[in-house]
Amino acid sequence: MPTIAETERLYLVDSIAPNGEALFELNKNFEVIKFTGDEPFKSIEEANQFLYNYNHFNQFGFGRFGVYLKNSNEYIGWCGLKFSPKLNEVDLGFRFYQNHWNKGYATEASMACLKLGLKKFNLTQIVGRAQSENLASIKVLEKIGMTFKSDFDFNGKTGIIYQIKKES
Repeated sequence: MPTIAETERLYLVDSIAPNGEALFELNKNFEVIKFTGDEPFKSIEEANQFLYNYNHFNQFGFGRFGVYLKNSNEYIGWCGLKFSPKLNEVDLGFRFYQNHWNKGYATEASMACLKLGLKKFNLTQIVGRAQSENLASIKVLEKIGMTFKSDFDFNGKTGIIYQIKKES
């Protein structure tokens, strides 16, 4: 898989996951998907089907990138950009295996994605959405330079939108 971006400790590739099993394992941990509004995949086959149908790269030129550790080539989750036509906005998102939390990987990968979005893909604004209870994700959004934009209804819970705009 082609490398899209590199950081000090990570590299990002243009596939959200190496296979359905990795994506299934990532999403089956309740703590990982607790604040996402997503349901876990019912099977590895369902995760494989998701990967097969994931066409964000072909449609928009970017998407959710698989994140790997440079020192071991271990897949640790994903981070990337998603265009929502209904909202006409690009959202930054990330999801990592729980054993890789609190190591700065989400911040490091998110910074790389912001640079890609604002420079390579010439986006003018990127948003980050989180449930207000998801303090860890909010902390990442703040660390990477995003600022509070507004509240929103996140599936019946309070959500927060952060944003960053391209400097003129």
